Amino acid sequence: MTPKEALFYEREADGAVRCGLCAHRCRIKPGAVGVCGVRRNEGGTLVSLVYGLTVAENVDPVEKKPLFHFLPGSRSFSIATAGCNFRCRHCQNADISQMPRDAGTIAGRPLAPAEAVRRARDAGCASISYTYTEPTVFFEYAADTAALAVRDGLRNVFVTNGYTAPEPLRAIAPHLHAANVDLKSSSEAFYKRICGARLQPVLDALKLYRELGIWLEVTTLVIPAENDSDEDLGGCARFIAEQLGRDVPWHVSAFHPAYRLTNRPRTPAETLRRAAAIGRAAGLRFVYEGNILEGEDTACPGCGRRVIARVGFAVRENRLRAGRCPDCGAAVAGVWN
Repeated sequence: MTPKEALFYEREADGAVRCGLCAHRCRIKPGAVGVCGVRRNEGGTLVSLVYGLTVAENVDPVEKKPLFHFLPGSRSFSIATAGCNFRCRHCQNADISQMPRDAGTIAGRPLAPAEAVRRARDAGCASISYTYTEPTVFFEYAADTAALAVRDGLRNVFVTNGYTAPEPLRAIAPHLHAANVDLKSSSEAFYKRICGARLQPVLDALKLYRELGIWLEVTTLVIPAENDSDEDLGGCARFIAEQLGRDVPWHVSAFHPAYRLTNRPRTPAETLRRAAAIGRAAGLRFVYEGNILEGEDTACPGCGRRVIARVGFAVRENRLRAGRCPDCGAAVAGVWN
């Protein structure tokens, strides 16, 4: 695919451009790329180097995103391009997210937006997920695909670090139905040291997702001795409960050593149970423990009985009736049909 002119940038007097796509707001000189490695200034025009160039393409259960309250049991056509605007030391997909920076190249296979939609429909998917790396950095591709998907009756999902600037997020909102956003920590120091980013833009984006009416779920990957303190986890839980709402699901997931953070052990199951207890104590109605094959069932917030049973990414039983508990009639927040 040929490079495509980017959205959300401004030209500056000396030939540089100012990218407005994410919270980095990179100033990019001629011939240079932004932090993401996939947006280049070509003679005063900012172009996307990854438009229509997928580095990953799969049909996934929507629970893998993870989204537990959005069309449970359905399949989502998942695509990604190379690049990311974070530099997380523990990245689970560093081979593709950090490819432009670490390998000095951008690989991928051409997949036009219309073809992506066709493949999603042919695979029986209910949605398309922009995932694995960071959808913000391939925004133009995601936006064009999402618009076509809606015309074909499909829904769209972002799995994201939450660093999208407000203007692009508002622009894609009419075609975006759900998002799982990483809240990696409640510590500014963690974001700076581990991710090469800042915390506040993520908090702002989370609130904007809610304001825009996009179904939201939040994930925190719990890393031993990095973000697993009661203080850090409690900060995440309180922010979700107080600023986003008690019905927003929180996924606390187990870390395994990866990329440049291999000196930390896997997250013990008891740490996730402690994190889940902290979430419930903060008032969250739905807290899930991820990557350990337990703690993933959905309980009715009214009577406490199980309404959705899961094993891994598979839904074993869904007892909800039009989004309500069949035993007590209480509504369970989510997008169910």
